Amino acid sequence: MNDHLSEPGGKVRLFVEAPLAEAAHVQASEAQAHYLLHVMRARAGDRVSLFNGHDGEWLAQIRDVKKSGCAFGCEQQTRTQVDTPDLWLCFAPIKKTPADYLTQKATELGVSVLQPVITRRTIVSRVNTGRMRANAIEASEQSERLSVPEIREPVLLEKLIAAWPTERQLIFCDEAGQAPPLAQVLRGATSAWAVLTGPEGGFDPTEREMIRSKPFVTPVSLGPRILRADTAGLAAVAVWQALAGDWR
Repeated sequence: MNDHLSEPGGKVRLFVEAPLAEAAHVQASEAQAHYLLHVMRARAGDRVSLFNGHDGEWLAQIRDVKKSGCAFGCEQQTRTQVDTPDLWLCFAPIKKTPADYLTQKATELGVSVLQPVITRRTIVSRVNTGRMRANAIEASEQSERLSVPEIREPVLLEKLIAAWPTERQLIFCDEAGQAPPLAQVLRGATSAWAVLTGPEGGFDPTEREMIRSKPFVTPVSLGPRILRADTAGLAAVAVWQALAGDWR
C-alpha cells in the first residue's frame, strides 16, 4: 500500500453496504470516491480496508478509477466478524453538538442500538437520524469497529415502555431518586440490557413513577454528582462494558 494513503490510526477503513467476499467487486459511494481520490489522493492499486457489519474486514484494492468515481476489489479477509455487545442506549435527544458527540462516543464504546426517546421535558423538536447514522459510520470506521450501531427513529417514552421486550433489563439512570450504584447492580449480570437517560432537566415526576413501576426496570445511581445528559449515558455504557460487556 502506498504510504500516502495511510491515516494516523493506520490504513483507511470504509463501511460499505455490499456483501464482502474474495474477488467481490464493490462500487464506492460518491462521498467515498471524493474522499479517496481528491482528499487522500489515492490511485489505482492503493489498498483500503472494507467492512459491512456482517462479513468481517477485507483488504481491498482501489480499481476502475475515473474522474468522479472508483470501485474496490476484495483480496483477502483480514478479520472475521465478531458480535457487538448487546447493549441499547435510549436517550432523550439533546442539542446538536452534544447529540453528535453522544452518537460518536457511544459507537466507540460498543453500543448496538441508539434509540432517541421523546420525554415531556425534551427540548429538541426534530431528530436527524441520517446525521446520527453518518456520525456512527465515521466513528465505526475510525475505531476499528466491525459493525455500525442501529439508529432507530425517535419514539415517545410512553410508547417505548409499553412495547418494551420484557426479557431485556432496562437500566434507569434516575438522578432524582434513591437507587443502588450501577456497578453494584451489574456484578454478575449476563442478560440483555439497555440504558435509559433523560433530557436536560431530567424526567417529569409522573414519568419517573411510570418507569419505576415496571418489573424490567432497574433504577441506578451514577454517583454523587449531577451529570449532564450526554455524560450520563456514556458513563453508564462505560460501566456496563467494564462489568458485563467486552471490556472484561
